[in-house]
Parts: sequence; structure tokens; C-alpha cells
Amino acid sequence: MEWLKGLVGRRERAEAPSSSDAGDALETAQEHRERWRSVYVIYFTMFQMSLGFSIVLTGVWPYLDKLQPGTSKEALGLAVGASPLGQLAASPLLGWWANRAGSARAPMLATLALFVLASTLYAQLHLTRPHAHHWMLAARALVGISSANVAVARSYLSAATRESERTRAVAGASLAQVLGFVVGPALQAAAAPMGPGAPYPPPGDLAPRLDMYTAAGWINALLGLVNFLLFLPFCFKEKKIAAREAMLAQGKENEKEALEAIKPDYVSSWTLVAAFFILVFNFVLLETLATSLTMDQFAWSKKQALEYMGALMSAGALVACAVFALITPLTKIFEERALLLWGGFLLTGLASVFCIPWGPGPPPLAPDALEAGGGCPQRVQPWCAASRGLSLTQFLLGYTCVSVGYPLGVTLIQTIFSKVLGPRPQGVWMGVLTGAGCVSRALGPVFVSAVYARRGPDATFASTAALTFAALAALRLVYARLRPAPPPPTPPPAELRPLAPPADGVP
Repeated sequence: MEWLKGLVGRRERAEAPSSSDAGDALETAQEHRERWRSVYVIYFTMFQMSLGFSIVLTGVWPYLDKLQPGTSKEALGLAVGASPLGQLAASPLLGWWANRAGSARAPMLATLALFVLASTLYAQLHLTRPHAHHWMLAARALVGISSANVAVARSYLSAATRESERTRAVAGASLAQVLGFVVGPALQAAAAPMGPGAPYPPPGDLAPRLDMYTAAGWINALLGLVNFLLFLPFCFKEKKIAAREAMLAQGKENEKEALEAIKPDYVSSWTLVAAFFILVFNFVLLETLATSLTMDQFAWSKKQALEYMGALMSAGALVACAVFALITPLTKIFEERALLLWGGFLLTGLASVFCIPWGPGPPPLAPDALEAGGGCPQRVQPWCAASRGLSLTQFLLGYTCVSVGYPLGVTLIQTIFSKVLGPRPQGVWMGVLTGAGCVSRALGPVFVSAVYARRGPDATFASTAALTFAALAALRLVYARLRPAPPPPTPPPAELRPLAPPADGVP
């Protein structure tokens, strides 16, 4: 069986030789150093875009409430959701721009300038009163649009790395994103000693304001400016090698001929996009639901839930970082496609299975049925009285599985997706993949309110487990196609033939 051969580590392709200090046929040693310097700039961009989203998550509600006291919780949902929606709308367009321009520099500089502007606006929202809520939505939407440059970044990684380097490069980018999500809330917490600051000045006072809420905006603006400078020509030198590698492998005269000869597999490409959506949806759902789930199932108070889940999420982030670091060594032992299926999707599916309550007894019921804290509120969630309880062991097993399976899956699915598409410009396709992740981030909270609150954890996690195993089955069906497109066959040499006699028969 093909997948079993892959699982025990038989590689189906020989890795291309990597550049040495003396260079090789594809690049000189100097070009190799400049190419990897540009890859490191992409890593910093991925880190900074993730940090730009996560740093405001814990402070956006008290900031909004200070700007406009009495603002509804619906406004909070809009403020948080504006960023992924902006990223969803802009990702394919930015990818198309990068493809048309043939360069990543212009889209990156434009989006980073927009990011600095939006972050500065977030830090100065007191100037927009009494319409601060609407301006906050605008600021977060602009941050989302600017963070769509991760599609351009992923496309550049595919073009600027050899096929043998792709897994390492994508793992590094994924690790940078995870670190951004972890460091963001930590920076916001570090700014807490600044306090909420003095009362807002009267209209017309344009002085910059620095407090524990605006610090997030100023940090984003400063890092965005640093990132902008890194993309200037003196630092970021675009060095694309994938098309050149394909040209030499096929013996073509130029890169254009090599790209035209390779046709991407659209069936496996769209299967990978759908699988990526399901994988991210699983992770976002569990992250979104974890606090309320533990309050319902373990009778934790709000304070306990925040403390315990904060510690657990930090531990999960450390596990994910370790997994990212181990991906490259693991792919030297196990085949990438096998790791994706049986490491990424199987573990993620098992995480949902473990989170289905097994009992034997019901969850503890809240003494005040109207308050979702200290137990399961059966008046607003009627399923509480009839549902089985979730054990802490189950929940920890599920969280461990997703902490290992998600980083494996999200890295390898991007790596394989890039290889299936081949060395052609991938801006639009990476925009589609990024957009699929944005839809998952937007639908996760909606799914919580639509399914969990009405049907309980049984229906919620049974449905996500079914989706994950369906994605695993779909990937298994196209398993043989989850590989780089084979180079076109070299035409056989033409045989010498006698010249045809002239039409009039005269020799």
C-alpha cells in the first residue's frame, strides 16, 4: 500500500542538493545568503501580522467601553470580526497584484504602510468620539486588509525556496505566526501597569495618548514601520529560485517554458483548500469554546476559567512550538503526506472525539440558571439536564491532540499545497488558501452560538469530528496526487530520414 510505504519513511523523490558556501548551478553563495535573508524578513512579517491581530484581543472590550461607556457586546463581536473579514476580502486581490507585478515588494510596502496608519488610528481613537465605535471597526478592518499580505508572503516563500527547502521554510513561517499569537496577549498584559490613563481631553486636543489600551496600537505601528524598512531594496532582495530549479530539471531554455510545461493538479489543490478550512475551523472552534465549555462542565468560575485556560493555552503553545521545530526532522523519517493524514488530521479528529462527553454522570448544574458560570445553566441551555458530563481527563487529552495535530497539519498542508501548484506564481492560490482560513476564523464563533448553545457538546464535537474524518478520507482518495507535478517527458531524438524527392521527380 502506497501510504504504508510512505509512513515507514521511503522517500519518493531525491532531495535536491542544497547550496554550499561555494554555490552551485542554481545560485552563487552570495545569492544564497541574500535569498535566505529575504526569507527571514518574511518570517518577521508573519510574526508581526499575527501579533497585530492578537495583541488587541484582551484589551479591545475595556478600551471600547472606556471610549463609549455602555457599548453592547455585539459591538465587541464586530470589532473582533472586522479583521478576519478584511483579510478574507483582500487576500485574493493582493495575491493577484503580486502575480501581475511579478514582485512581492510593492504589495508588501503598500500593506505595511496601511498597517502603520490603521494602528496609529487605533491608538488615537479618543479623537474620534462620539463615533469611536465606528472608527474602531474601520481601524480593525484596515488591519485585516493589511494582514492579507500573508498570502503574498506565502507565495514568495514558494518561489524563493527549493523543493527540498520548502518544508523547513513553511514550518519556520508557521512557527513565526504561532509566536505572534502567543506574544501579542503577553505584550498587552505587560502594558497593564500603565493603567487606563487620565480622563480623555476635550475635543480639539491632538496630543498623542499612551496608556494600557493605546500601547497595543503604538507597538503595532512601531513594528510595522520596522517591517516597512526591511522591505526596502537595501535589505530585501527578491531571489526566486523555484522556477530556475524547474528549468534546469526539465532542460528547458528559459523559466517561462518550464512553467508552461507544468500543469497544476486542480483536484488535489481544491481538496487541500477544503481540508485546510476544516483543520483551521477545528482549532478556532476549540479555542473559542474552551473557556465556556470548562465553565459549564467543571463548574469553574470566570476567574478560574481565565487562569486555568490561560495556563493551558500557554502550555499548548509551547507544545506547538516544539512540534514546529520537529517537523523537518520528522519528514526525514516519515513521508510528508503520511504525516499530514495520520499525524495532522487523525489527531485533530481524535481531539473532537475526546471532547464528546462520555459521562457517566451529567455536568454540574449552575445554581443560578441564568448565569453561565459555576456550572451548566439549564434554563438557557436545556441540554444541560440531559447531557452527560465531560471529564477533565477527556478535555486534556483532546487539547493535547489538537496542540500536536494542528501544527503538523497546518504546516504540511501548506507545504504540499505549494508543491502541488509547482514553481508557477502562486499569489492568487495562496490568497484563496488564506481566505479559507479567514472564513474558518469567522465561522468558529458563529458555530458556537448556533450549535453549542442550542444542542450541546455532543452535537458540536460530533459534527467537527465527522468533518475532520471526511477531510482525511478525501485526502486519502487523492493521496497519489499530493505530490509535485512530474516534469513533462523529454521527446525522443528524431531519427534521420532520407530526404523526400522533389515533387516533379527530378533528383
